[in-house]
Formats: sequence, C-alpha cells, structure tokens
Amino acid sequence: MKIGVLSDTHLNQITRGFVDIYNAHLSDADMIIHAGDIVSTNIIDFLENNVFHGVQGNMDPFEIKALLPEKKIVEVGGHRLGVVHGWGAANGLEDRILPLFPNVDVIIYGHSHIIANHVKNNVLFFNPGTATGYSAAGINSIGILEVSETIHGRIILI
Repeated sequence: MKIGVLSDTHLNQITRGFVDIYNAHLSDADMIIHAGDIVSTNIIDFLENNVFHGVQGNMDPFEIKALLPEKKIVEVGGHRLGVVHGWGAANGLEDRILPLFPNVDVIIYGHSHIIANHVKNNVLFFNPGTATGYSAAGINSIGILEVSETIHGRIILI
C-alpha cells in the first residue's frame, strides 16, 4: 500500500503547482494523510479523491478545526499510525508528541516544516516537511509511506 503524506501546505486555494505535485506523486496513492496546516477546505475536497485522513494544525481556520481532529490513529495493514500536527519549537517536538500515541508503529507529524524519517524508541517519526509552504532550507517536500509487513518511509523533494 502506498500512502502519500503531506503537511503544512498553507494554501487558500488549489494551485497549479499543487495539482502538479499531486499528479506526479500522489494520484496513485491508496491513501493520503495530511498532518495539518491545510488552511482551506478546498484542499481537503481535492484530496478526498483518495482515501483521506487529516488532522488540524495551528494555522487552520475554524472550518478545518470543525472537520478534523487534533490527533488520530489510522490503522493500515496491521500497523498503527498516529497523526498529529505538533506545536511549539521544533527542538523537542518529537519528545512532546510521543506520549500522545502509546503503541503505534509510526508518528506522522508536521508543524516544524523540517523533514524527518527516522526510528526513535521503536517508532518511525515521519515529517514530510512542507509541500507548498515556507521552508527555511528553501526545500519543499512530501512523503511516501510504503506499507507491507513493514513500513518504509521516503521523502520526495519538490
């Protein structure tokens, strides 16, 4: 199973660039997960062409917060994926979100706009960075999780 992972798109409307990212990397995904700071319900409507799971971020307006939870667990192929946006400084973010999800295999998060794809405490921490928002490194990115007996994450630089 292929899961496309986005975070921090910060888009008020569907842009040509966003459609290009979707067509090139996500249109064949079995599922899309968005880790918050979606900003517009237009983005959710667009991504719901696939199986869609999302959480709200700190920059999301009331309309998004009314639709999406602060955190959720998605079960896929016998694996548990925790999804949360995150909060506060980038330093220590993973330590703050880990207690939210006991007994998960993966924690998908955003907020920092900093790519992460590593195992800590037997949990894969996966932050796809920002697909279309500001990046201090000047790099936009998305993530792909390949799920079978194991879960393998990869980051795609846009």
